[in-house]
Amino acid sequence: KMATDTKTSSVKKPTKKKPILINKLELSNETIHMALFIPHEEAIITVSSDKTVRVWIQRDNGQFWPSICHYMQEVGLCLDFNKESGKVFIGQTKGMIQEYDLSNDCNKLVLRRSYSAHTSNVNTVLFTLDYNWILSCGNDKYFQWHCTKTGKRLGGYGAKSHCNCLQFDIESSYVFMGDDSGEIHILKLSTENLKVITTLKGHSGSVQCISWDMEKKWLYSGSFDESIIIWDIGGQKGSAYELHGHTEKIRTMSLATHAQKLFTIADDCKLTVWDMKTERAETPTWSQSDMCEKCATPFFWNFKQMWEEKAVGVRQHHCRKCGRAVCMKCSSYVSVLPNLGYEYDVRVCGDCYNSTKDEEKISTTCFHDIKHLIKHMSVDLSKKRMLTCGTDELVKIWDIKELLT
Repeated sequence: KMATDTKTSSVKKPTKKKPILINKLELSNETIHMALFIPHEEAIITVSSDKTVRVWIQRDNGQFWPSICHYMQEVGLCLDFNKESGKVFIGQTKGMIQEYDLSNDCNKLVLRRSYSAHTSNVNTVLFTLDYNWILSCGNDKYFQWHCTKTGKRLGGYGAKSHCNCLQFDIESSYVFMGDDSGEIHILKLSTENLKVITTLKGHSGSVQCISWDMEKKWLYSGSFDESIIIWDIGGQKGSAYELHGHTEKIRTMSLATHAQKLFTIADDCKLTVWDMKTERAETPTWSQSDMCEKCATPFFWNFKQMWEEKAVGVRQHHCRKCGRAVCMKCSSYVSVLPNLGYEYDVRVCGDCYNSTKDEEKISTTCFHDIKHLIKHMSVDLSKKRMLTCGTDELVKIWDIKELLT
């Protein structure tokens, strides 16, 4: 916790921008687990707790009504839709993945194949038309991938904890998978085998969502530790940047690549829009010391110095800007540090507080109270709209034109 006598800085926020709620979808007493826009159509596809997959089409009166309501044997938890092939893939509660064909007029859904992919909840399913692969991960701690031409399993990879989210890079055939331990596994797939490339370790909580920027070769990860990490995969220097703006567990994210905006939602019910054109610096590594690096007061475990100086040991803190180990007296200042990803006041030492210029405190990040807990979000850049699925049993459709400028 911050000291009660901390000296604060003025917080400079950007012009207030917000999404505009334009429509809603509702199922009586049922939870919609995931929803996706159908590209280039006024249509949405959903899976929900009543074991249905529905395709909603916007009618002349502006409201969305189901053109398809198909019942499955198990509850659908996640889905993926490919416009070019018209294929829909749905991951279910007991590990099954079902493949459907959706007609061009969105009025017919035909089951083509079922894959026994997992032994428990499927958390993410991804289809890549370039390779004709269906990729998935689940609570059985496994990543699996199958060929959609033959229906055969091509391989798998076991992690140490529940696997929550996936992204796939077509160019390199790399898979990025986040799990409950806070790790992100990078795997390389081929038609014959799977190769483990590396494991990214930076989060202290479950990784719930990831996004991949194919142009910059950046990976974004959101975690229950309330932080977002930007991993510069393409730079190959191990660079990573942190974003701190949420005060609760991060649940979902969506990257608007061409607009260079990252949308994140956490259990604090805040929609946060990060401007990724902003130049950012890496968070400094925290220094390790037995005494304050400013005034040399011993920390409470430094018994030798405490005895020699007849001094009382104090608690160790760290300046978020320079990373030095300091005592409370030498770090009784707080400031926002947007270029380091800190959108709220954090502890800094006196030197860093005095050297931080006003222009360094200007934020380019937008915040909006979304009112309810949100479990999933998706963005359609072509229509400049966003879908959210919340605990209020609604799918909400938002106009996000303002947020993309």
